[in-house]
Amino acid sequence: AIKKGIDIALANKETLVTAGELVMKEAEKYNVNILPVDSEHSAIFQCLNGENKKNIEKIILTASGGPFRGKKKGELANITKNEALKHPNWSMGRKISIDSSTLMNKGLEVIEARWLFGVEQENIDVVVHPQSIIHSMVQYTDSSIIAQLGCP
Repeated sequence: AIKKGIDIALANKETLVTAGELVMKEAEKYNVNILPVDSEHSAIFQCLNGENKKNIEKIILTASGGPFRGKKKGELANITKNEALKHPNWSMGRKISIDSSTLMNKGLEVIEARWLFGVEQENIDVVVHPQSIIHSMVQYTDSSIIAQLGCP
């Protein structure tokens, strides 16, 4: 699709996690837009609408904290797979539920955002937001913040 100059609606994070540099270089070379479908990255895309990417101070991803938010280290020693699969706010597939319960999913989303929006990793923050109303935010160099919100 890239080499044919066709814009891509990207619905997975693995593409950019594994080959982000390559994909984005090719997309730029062929003047192809990579449009994120995933909720956090779609939210960032919406927050950037009409804004100059050079004015981005940081991108802020949110995480609910998952089913183990607030647990003490000792309480995590005997958790079960079924407990890990019980996300407090979202109904998701098994793999993403497990990845979310360990915050691994958020790590993958940081990598995805780095490539998708051309922002260095040190300018991407993750904030725990248990209510899951704020999907993502963009803070600009003038200290303004634009957020995309929606009820779970």
